[in-house]
Amino acid sequence: MGIYLNPGNKGFWESIRSEIYVDKTNLISCTNNLLNTEDKFACVSRPRRFGKSMALKMLAAYYSRGCDSADLFKGLKIEQNDTFRTHLNKYNVILLNMQQFLIEAGSGNLTEYLEQEVLGELLEEYEDILTGRDMGIAAALRRIYAKTDSQFIFLIDEWDCVMRERKEAESLQKQYLDFLRNLLKDQPYVALTYMTGILPVKKYGQHSALNMFWEYSMTEQFAFEEYTGFTEDEVRELCRQYDMDFSTVSSWYDGYRLRRFKHIYNPRSVVAAMRNHILSNYWTSTETYEALKLYMDMDFDGLKSSIVQMLGGERVKVNTLSFQNDMHTFRTKDDVLTLLIHLGYLGYRPETKEAFIPNKEVMGEFENAMSVSGWPEITRILKASEQLLSDTLNGNEEKVARGLDQAHMEAASILTYNDENSLGCAIGLAYYSARKDYRLIRELPSGRGFADVVFLPLPSVKKPALVIELKYDKTANAAIQQIKDRQYTQALKGYTGEILLVGINYAKERKDKPHSCKIEKIRTAPSLGTGRI
Repeated sequence: MGIYLNPGNKGFWESIRSEIYVDKTNLISCTNNLLNTEDKFACVSRPRRFGKSMALKMLAAYYSRGCDSADLFKGLKIEQNDTFRTHLNKYNVILLNMQQFLIEAGSGNLTEYLEQEVLGELLEEYEDILTGRDMGIAAALRRIYAKTDSQFIFLIDEWDCVMRERKEAESLQKQYLDFLRNLLKDQPYVALTYMTGILPVKKYGQHSALNMFWEYSMTEQFAFEEYTGFTEDEVRELCRQYDMDFSTVSSWYDGYRLRRFKHIYNPRSVVAAMRNHILSNYWTSTETYEALKLYMDMDFDGLKSSIVQMLGGERVKVNTLSFQNDMHTFRTKDDVLTLLIHLGYLGYRPETKEAFIPNKEVMGEFENAMSVSGWPEITRILKASEQLLSDTLNGNEEKVARGLDQAHMEAASILTYNDENSLGCAIGLAYYSARKDYRLIRELPSGRGFADVVFLPLPSVKKPALVIELKYDKTANAAIQQIKDRQYTQALKGYTGEILLVGINYAKERKDKPHSCKIEKIRTAPSLGTGRI
């Protein structure tokens, strides 16, 4: 057992002995399907805290020669798979943590240091084949394969650390990518390469040095969707075990949307919440808000407006294809937003190509970043949103209208009211604080149409639901009447308790007092439907 060559199963042994272990071993069935095929190069990129290194420890334990891992996988999902015994501990594995090599190489040559370290282990294991020969890793592995017919599986962690930590060192990046290409591409000794990082493969001009890789990223995870984070079923089970309220946990850590799995959770934050029995922002323990602030403050046309729209609960269209997969080359706001998707600060819906802020935990990071940045007008709106919600719950229509007037004035430099959609974004921003206790639903289908904005209280919150209808150059009474006529309260089927109907109108010609508000209260009951109280 070596450090890099066939590292054994100690890492996975520690994982399954941990207090909380979620069985993701069926990932192995996916990698088994890739072995010795045209698809054997997988670059799986995810944000920090999403279990990338843990997956590599599991794969190393499963594939590595020189150890017997059968007992470690006993009772786990992969044991039932037809391919489990076929590949168990049958391959030479080379496990490389590029972050480690980058740090230890210091100002020296990264690839030379890596070759020196790995070749040292290869010489120990294959002394009779390699003795007396001065060669690089690729040549050494070709010779080992020719003499032994043994293939290698490459597991590469933090593959993109050079792009992230040497952002402007293009010559180093190109040298590093060329090294990986020579090591992996068209080499007969490669049975599988599974590399992980935050960024997809770096692009240069019209081609990539690593164009043999299939990319599985936060914009498209394909077959690896289920293993991207915790699924809804997995989090429900953890909440049951640890006596935590699932709906509240969801509001904190859910929000990443993939094609088949619509609810993917941040694994590290969920584990921390279960262990501590406290819902909190665990993001800051591994990342600082300065990382987000740097990109929020970039001067690209429309970037600030898009971020404000997402703070207001909206989704924004993003073209992810122009992004160069580094942290230095930005040409448009879409490049910045795409990076934030890969970093986990934004969720992404591949079907509609829309980005959004995924959950309460990440919203806290945006708040922190804005509080020390050039966003004073938005910060004031967020602070005032607590009072606006209080005035709404108290039925104070006049104060609500004045609060919305003030929010509009603050946001006027960023958001322009020109229709009910833009008004809806501003209203979502003005009621920002409501999302601490409520689930925000935009355009909830019900009755004969879509309610503009619905705030549904979390199960542990004893506050009324809000159904908000917006009008542009009409009347607040007309908004209330539409809620009734189109039976929008049917959207809350199954909810019992008070509902506030909130009609809001924006009158463009009334410069001094453009907003008006009407609030009515109704109550629901399981068998009685809705009725006025």
